[in-house]
Amino acid sequence: MPSNLAIDDNLIAQVQALGGYKTKKAAVNEALAEYIRHRKQLALLDDFGTIDYDPTTDTKAGRRQ
Repeated sequence: MPSNLAIDDNLIAQVQALGGYKTKKAAVNEALAEYIRHRKQLALLDDFGTIDYDPTTDTKAGRRQ
């Protein structure tokens, strides 16, 4: 899906330099993927403390099965 976007050239150059990307497309795709991963991690933090934990559960025994 071709798109014409006005993206700050300085931002693209920084992403390319930091990530070692040769093309603007690769830099933008990786930046978007990283943004999505980060937002999903933040969403997981919202669940922190809301999941009940049973301290009597033997998690190692469950992994051995």
